[in-house]
Amino acid sequence: MKVMRDTKNRGGEKGEEEKRKWDKHYDYYFLGSVIFLYFLLYFFDREGVYNALKASGKIFIQIIPVLLLVILFMALINYFLHPKTVSKYVGRGSGIKGWFLAISTGILSHGPIYVWYPLLKDLRDRGMRSGLIAAFLYSRAIKLPLLPLLVYYFGALFVVVLLPYIIIASIVEGEIIEIIERRKRQNIIKYS
Repeated sequence: MKVMRDTKNRGGEKGEEEKRKWDKHYDYYFLGSVIFLYFLLYFFDREGVYNALKASGKIFIQIIPVLLLVILFMALINYFLHPKTVSKYVGRGSGIKGWFLAISTGILSHGPIYVWYPLLKDLRDRGMRSGLIAAFLYSRAIKLPLLPLLVYYFGALFVVVLLPYIIIASIVEGEIIEIIERRKRQNIIKYS
C-alpha cells in the first residue's frame, strides 16, 4: 500500500516562496504560452489558426451570458456569504440539508459546466465539502428543460426510474469523494 506523505519544505521558506511566486503568475505564463503556440502555428498553418480563433470566438460569445451570471453569483457570495455561513449550509456539519442544496442547485444550474468551476472553487475555499461539489456536478445530468424531450424519446417510465438513480448516484459519488479525502487527510496526519 502506498503511503502519502506531506512533502512540504520544512527546511526553510525559500522553496515555498518560489512556489507561491509561480502560482501567482501562472495565469500569465499560461496565456503567454498559448499566444506563443498560436504565433508559432501561424507560420505552418495560417488557415488552421484562423479557424481555431474563429471557433474560440464563437464559443466565447455563447458562454458570455452564463459567465456573467456566474460572475454575479461570485460577487454576491463574496459580499453576503461568510465562511461560517457557507459552512453552515454546505460545510462539514450541513448533513442532509447540504446534500439537498447541492443536488437541487445542480439540477437547476444551466450552461457549460466549466463556467461553474470558479464558483465551486470559491465555495470550496470558503468551506464547502468536496462531496457536495461532486454531487452538484453529477446531478447536472438532470436537465429540467430537456425532460419533456427525454419523456418523448424514452417514455415516462424510463424517466421516472432514471432520475432517482441519477440522484442516488450523485450522493454515492459524493460519499466516495469524501471517503477518499478523509483517508488522504488521515494518512497525512498519521505520517507527518
